[in-house]
Order: sequence, then structure tokens, then C-alpha cells
Amino acid sequence: MKRINVAFIGLGRIADLHYLGYKNNKQAKLYAVCDISQKLVEQRAKQWHATASYTDYNDLLKDPRIDAVEILTPHSLHEPVVIAAAKAGKHIALQKPMTVDLASADRILEATAQHGKIFKVTDNYAFYPPIRLAKKIIENGEIGSPISIRIKFIGGGSGGWYVPPQAWQWRLKENTESGGIRGFDTFDHGHHLWTTAWYLCGSVERVSGWIDSIDGIIDAPSVMIWKHTSGVYGSIEFVHMPALTIPSKYYANDEWIEVSGTQGIVVIHRCTGNIVKAPVVSVFTSKGWKHYNEKSDWALGFIGATHNFIESILGKTQPMLSGADARDILRFSLAIQKSAKLRREVYTQELDAPFPSLYYYIQHRKDIAATKSPKKGFFERIGLRGNTSQYAPQAKELTEEFLKRYNSDAVRQWTVTIALNIEPEGEAKGFCYSIMINNSVLTAKEGVLPQKWDMKITVPAGLWAAILLRKKRIEMAYLQGLIKIEGKSEEALKLRAAFGI
Repeated sequence: MKRINVAFIGLGRIADLHYLGYKNNKQAKLYAVCDISQKLVEQRAKQWHATASYTDYNDLLKDPRIDAVEILTPHSLHEPVVIAAAKAGKHIALQKPMTVDLASADRILEATAQHGKIFKVTDNYAFYPPIRLAKKIIENGEIGSPISIRIKFIGGGSGGWYVPPQAWQWRLKENTESGGIRGFDTFDHGHHLWTTAWYLCGSVERVSGWIDSIDGIIDAPSVMIWKHTSGVYGSIEFVHMPALTIPSKYYANDEWIEVSGTQGIVVIHRCTGNIVKAPVVSVFTSKGWKHYNEKSDWALGFIGATHNFIESILGKTQPMLSGADARDILRFSLAIQKSAKLRREVYTQELDAPFPSLYYYIQHRKDIAATKSPKKGFFERIGLRGNTSQYAPQAKELTEEFLKRYNSDAVRQWTVTIALNIEPEGEAKGFCYSIMINNSVLTAKEGVLPQKWDMKITVPAGLWAAILLRKKRIEMAYLQGLIKIEGKSEEALKLRAAFGI
């Protein structure tokens, strides 16, 4: 099989990491290189044994031997190069972020859609092994339903590899031309972290951001919060420490990430650098800590992204990130910048609205109205109280399902006897169970309460059904006196892990 010939357009520091995916790659090879610097072109061509070299990307795109291109130019140059590559019929992998604004993103999407080739945006964090492991842990339900994601970014004054001055110069120029919108941390490197939040928890509906500055150059300290469309909340803190040396093989910064769920927490202890000396991924549940020594070399994300690009060209998989995905992440990033500038909450969709301020006003009023319903009291609005009698007819069936989802692995060596007394409510009849767990082995008898029990639960049928439907929280019902728990009430905490309530 003929190997895919790939060309790099842009040969800055990041190209070193992109090249790793083609080193010893049996399906593709780096065939050509291109940069405006003749000296750099000659250096890279010799270093990577490239067959062809160019100083003008238009000349490169005319080469029929080139099947695909990786575009590694400054952000503001992405659009013209992508459009030219699409017209030339090349497959395209574009270094993050997609571009500098949504209008530009839409022009890119239109151009790439017309030519029927693979188009993807490269963000190595979506392929970084610890982050992919965390994704798997979340999807497997090990931490229950995600509630929040928290990210910490630290940049230092020294450490890591050498970054030539020109790499900072174009970034400073873009930041200046954008009026501070495209900062070093929150826009440039920040894309990695917006991608991570998006990858782990889905699209974002609204954001709030505060961005300060060091000498008008470094956009830190900064703090952002956001809400995913799934209901998951997110937060991030950017801190720059000029006098700190960061232990890193790459850039002088590091991150750690924490996702909390209803049943546990997953923590990624390091990304770019090596500040935290601990297992790279850790999970805490009711069973305690579980640690993973996943490969954590930052460069592995670039290799994974390259393999995804090549396999997409070969029809073996789908590109990650697609153009639509990358635009969604860019909108998230731009909404944060807008929020910091306006000093208000920003809805991501208002960036696509013909009249953004009007969209914000209408949506904001709707949100306020939703929290001020005269038909509900305070506790009802936050889901701690309210009429649950409508759920009572489901109580019996839900209890049967509740017993079937018992997970012995979640409560090893548990021995307990539980008396479950469901009181009648409305037309729903009452019922009871004797639940005996001996060394984590479950036995349940319907219609009888045990004479001796460690814990007795007495609860109206409607409220019990609401708890099993996850519309009410058992601990909140207990604190409010809506559910009666006698005996060893601490055993009730194990019910959440054992039965998923």
C-alpha cells in the first residue's frame, strides 16, 4: 500500500511534536516541508529527510505528490491557508485553535465542505492518554453522573525546552492586534483546556470570566466558570509565576484536572509538565482510592492525533476534532473572552445571534423567570422538597429494579440487615422488604420486616419512588425529616454506592 505523503506548512517549535506521529509510521510519511524562513526549511528538510521543500505554501499545494497537509502557522493565517489547501484537494489537519473568530470559522467550514476531503483540527489533549483514560472512567460510570470539572493551570518563568523568540513575537502581535482577546494563556494554550472540558463533559451553554494581566502581556491571573448543556459545572484558574521553574520536557507550564460525580472523583495529576509527583490518574469512590500509572508523556497526544488524521484519510475512523466540534470549542473560548471584557455572563449562542445583546436580554430574563415561579417554594425550586405523591404508583416496580441493580463490588465485606417499610400514599398501597446482606451477598424477602435489624427505613411511597428516580436525594430527605431512618443511619450512606441512589 502506498504511504500517504504529508506536508507541514509552518515549521515552528510545535512542528517537532507533530513530526513524532510520522516517525516510523508505516501508513504515512512527512514528504514535504514549508516555511517563510529558507534557513528553517533547509534545516527541517535535512533533519526529517523530507523529499521536497518550499518557502511558499501556494507552490507546495500545486505538488500532485502531496496527499495531505498539516497547517502549523500562526492563528491569523489559518483561514487563507486552509481555503487554498481545500481548493487544491488536500486532506487537512489544522493546528488549534481553528481560527480567530466565528466568521472565519464559517468560511473555513464552507470551503472544506465543498471539496470532500478530510478536515480536522488538532488538539493533542483529546488524545493525551491520561485524559482519554479519565473519559473512559467517566463513561463506565465509575464516578456516577458528572457534577463538575475543575482545572488548574500554572505557568512559570523558566523550565522546559527552548522556545525561539519568534514564537512569542507572533503571539504578542496577534494579542495586540486583537485588543487583548487572544491571550497567551486563556486563548492560545487555553484551547487545550476548553477542549478537555468539552471532551469530558460536552458542549457549554454559558460562561463567566475574569481576566487580569501582567504588564499587558500575560493574561493571568484569570478565573472562569461555565455551565455545560448537560448541567455539569466547570471552573478554571490560570496563574503565572515569573520566578518559578517548572519541571517539564516541553513548555514551562502544567495542569491538573478534577471531575467530580455523584459517586466519586477522577483526578488527572499532570499534563504538560511534571509538578505533581503522583500516579497520573487517581479515582476516589466509596471503596477508596484507585491509582493508574498511565503513560503521561505530553507528546503522546500529538502522536495519537496524527494517527487519527491518517486513519481518517484511510476511512478507518472519524476525524477528531471535526470542523463543527472545533467551532463549538472556539465559540466557548471566545465567549469567555467576551465575558471578561463585558464583565457579565455570556451565553455561547449569543455569539451566533444577529443581535447578541437582545439575545442575552431575552435569555437572561427567561432564566430569571424560571427561578421565580410563584407556584413553588424555595426548597421546591432547588429540588429538596415538593409534592412527590405523583410518583407513588411507581414505587413497587422501582423497588424491584432497585434490588436488581445491587453492586456487591461497591461495598465489599458488607454485612447488614435492613427493614424497608414503604408507607401507602394516595391510591398506592404500602409494602415492605427484609433486605439481608451477608458478606456482600444479598437476600431480599418481600412482605415481611425482620425482627432484628441494623437499620430501618420508613418512607412514603411517592418520596421513595422520587429517590429511586433520582428526583430527590436520600440524604436531603433525611435532613428535612421527610424520611425516617432508625438504627445505624451511617449504613444508609452505603446504599448510594451499593444501589446507585
